[in-house]
Amino acid sequence: MIRIAISLSLVFALAACGGGFPFGRKAANGPAEPAGIGLTRPMTRPSGLGNAPPPGARTAEEFDTTTAAEREAAKAPSAGGAALGSTVAGLGDPTRAGFWLETPLVTTEGPGRVVYAKSGASAQVLLIPIDGAATAGSRLSLAAMRVLGVPLTELVELQVFAGQ
Repeated sequence: MIRIAISLSLVFALAACGGGFPFGRKAANGPAEPAGIGLTRPMTRPSGLGNAPPPGARTAEEFDTTTAAEREAAKAPSAGGAALGSTVAGLGDPTRAGFWLETPLVTTEGPGRVVYAKSGASAQVLLIPIDGAATAGSRLSLAAMRVLGVPLTELVELQVFAGQ
C-alpha cells in the first residue's frame, strides 16, 4: 500500500513539473485558459528591411544583403531625436536583414539612431521593442554593426536616440 502511494505521488509530482493535465495542458474539450491569454502572436515587421541572405551564407559579407546605397543612407549624420539612454548590444540574428536594434529602451517600434560610444560613428536604425528592464542588453543587426565598424564578436556600448 505504501509503495502504491509513493508511486502515485511521484507520478503526480512529475506531471506537475512537466505541465501535464490538469496542470496547464489543454483538455480534450477545449483550452485550459481563456483564448488570447498567454499566447504569443508574431509581430508584423515593416517592409524594406532588405533581402534575406542566401541559404549557403557563411561570411558577414554574405549575410549582409544591404546595398552600398542603403549603407550610405544609414550613415547619414543626424543630430535630432530624443536621447533614450545607453545600452550594451551584441550581434542580433544575422539572417534578419536591414538596420535595426532590438532594445528594451523603447515600447513602440519606430525610427531611431545609435551612436557607437568609442568612435562616435552613428547609424540610422529601426528601434524594435523587446521585453526586459531598461538596463538589459540589446541586439543590433549585422548591417548596423558593419556600418558602425564595431567588432561582430563583442558587446558594444551604444547611445540610443528615438526619431531621426
